[in-house]
Amino acid sequence: MRKAQTYKWNQMELGTCYYPEHWDSKLWGEDLRRMKENGIFTIRIAEFAWNKFEPQEGVFNFEFFDKFMEIAVDEGMKVILGTPTATPPVWLTEKYPEVLNCRMDGSPFYHGMRRHYNYNSKIYQELSARIVDKMAAHYGAHPAIIGWQIDNELNCEVDEFYSESDTLAFREFLKKKYLSLEKLNTAWGTIVWNQTYNAWEEIYVPRTTIHNSTNPHQTLDYIRFVSESAIAFCKMQSDIIRKYKKADDFITTNGMFGNLDNHKMQDQCLDVYTYDSYPNFAFCLEENPLNSDDLNDRKWSRNLMEVRSICPHFGIMEQQSGANGWNTRMEAPAPKPGQMMLWAMQSIAHGADYVSFFRWRTATVGTEIYWHGILDYDNRDNRKLTEVRQIWERTKAIGEMVGAEYQASVAMLQDYDNTWDSQVDVWHKRLKKQSEKEIFVAFQINHTPMDIFNITDETQWEELAKYSVLIYPHALILNEKKVHTLETYVQNGGILVLGSRTGQKDENGQCVMTPMPGLLASLTGTNVREYTFVGPADKAVTMVWGDKSVDTGVFNDILEVASPDAQVLAVYENNYYSGSSALIERKEGKGKVLHFGGTFTRENTKELMDYTGVLSPYASLIELPESCEIVVRKKDGVEYYIVLNFAAEEQVINLKSSLVDMDTKEEVAGKIMLQAYETRVFC
Repeated sequence: MRKAQTYKWNQMELGTCYYPEHWDSKLWGEDLRRMKENGIFTIRIAEFAWNKFEPQEGVFNFEFFDKFMEIAVDEGMKVILGTPTATPPVWLTEKYPEVLNCRMDGSPFYHGMRRHYNYNSKIYQELSARIVDKMAAHYGAHPAIIGWQIDNELNCEVDEFYSESDTLAFREFLKKKYLSLEKLNTAWGTIVWNQTYNAWEEIYVPRTTIHNSTNPHQTLDYIRFVSESAIAFCKMQSDIIRKYKKADDFITTNGMFGNLDNHKMQDQCLDVYTYDSYPNFAFCLEENPLNSDDLNDRKWSRNLMEVRSICPHFGIMEQQSGANGWNTRMEAPAPKPGQMMLWAMQSIAHGADYVSFFRWRTATVGTEIYWHGILDYDNRDNRKLTEVRQIWERTKAIGEMVGAEYQASVAMLQDYDNTWDSQVDVWHKRLKKQSEKEIFVAFQINHTPMDIFNITDETQWEELAKYSVLIYPHALILNEKKVHTLETYVQNGGILVLGSRTGQKDENGQCVMTPMPGLLASLTGTNVREYTFVGPADKAVTMVWGDKSVDTGVFNDILEVASPDAQVLAVYENNYYSGSSALIERKEGKGKVLHFGGTFTRENTKELMDYTGVLSPYASLIELPESCEIVVRKKDGVEYYIVLNFAAEEQVINLKSSLVDMDTKEEVAGKIMLQAYETRVFC
């Protein structure tokens, strides 16, 4: 069972990221006043300012930020204070080079960028704990502070760590997990290619090899180790801050990045989770927009679904306000008129009750001179600032929606074992990446709100019961605890949809010598006799389902019925396994399970949604074109319908019943024209 979220915003608020150390102090007061005039009443500061607090080792000086905080108090500005451990200062890395992270070949990342440290250096842990303690002791009772941000974007830029400190810590991690080398050698399959270890000192973090191929079972454990290292570093800081902070002040960090169990970090370290949302990445030249995904910036809704799975009522610490780019990489267009509102409302629709724009003013120096803020270099009012004010007016109009729950009757299951296994197994990666993308697209274009749910060994079936349908696309790794939870969910009326490769591996990433779907076989009443990728020279494989021919994706398990109460719903229509089972249903208790032998596409996902009864649940109320997303949040029995137009052209929606437009407070019905990128909220 997940730990309950311990902090929620009681009203919708806007903020921005501000760097007083970048600007003449004469601008500070004027900047804060301009923010307030346009609806911004909270700022995040100091996450990269270690040298301002400790210009020399052991020499602490709070005069600079004390002066700024006095102005913040005078202006009534609320402050989120960041700990500055994402960027250790030069004096630190020069004196203690062991704090530097390293490449896989052991060569260090030198000073000059950011996030160049490793979590496991003992001296870095000590110095980080000391600066956090000094800051928390000094500012913990400060009246302007409402929250604390730990570090900045843990595991951003790089989520792999290969320093000597990491090797030493990895050995201790493995000793605690396996207790003996015999157990480790078995779990890692070290008999292959003479990898058997006879001493703990022979074990290292993954190192450079031919083709950079590594033992997949070792690498899976290494990713788990990286996650635990980041969480321990975060918890060290949150434990310190809790000794000093005011009772109502929250602790957060901003993410979400790889090789990190963000759910566990939220539960163990944080009061609330915040995310950095940059939908404009879809249009970066570096991403080749001429061949971009068909949903472009709309695909950020999938990220926000995952954030919501971590923390249902989250904040946005960095919301796109301008073109993103560095002097060394990333070139992107400016947001078009209306897109700032669209992207802010995209965040709010998916659960954000606090939205902070990055940044107040575009930097005039440094690597991020092209990561544009609300204001440009010239510091003049502009259309982006006007749009911020419009967003403020919108948040006031829909303020009663704060804390409303996102509504979805279907969820896609994920878990970290399978996510991380897909990083070390390219066969798994292709299936997972394609299916999860296509499932999301299918739900979006068919206007079916969905959740992402992270299933763990502690998950109770009651947590899943609010969903009538669960899709577990490719659960290669299974264990008995998760299987028991899923079986109980089905027995109590749930519908579980499984895809190919289910049950192929154990928790070490080793393939099991039992027919797939492995531990779920008794529930599905099926087994897999044979399987194959659909090759580039093959014709697309389809299945006959009723009177329809439906594609089955890039990989096919050839299924067999293994239980008399299992029913074949569809058979493959071509390739050498034509006529073999492709989709089998079995009822269990009050529910049922669908075992699908293929990978998910938008077409077959739509058919599965239709069959299970969750397709387009609001079609009788609102008719929408494919380019529009609908999100529904509910509070105190009232449903709020957020419609987002991601198209650069006008779109027509049709309200089939009268609803209240929350901006105008007027009842509306019938056809309504949405301008390019326009958003509307009804109740």
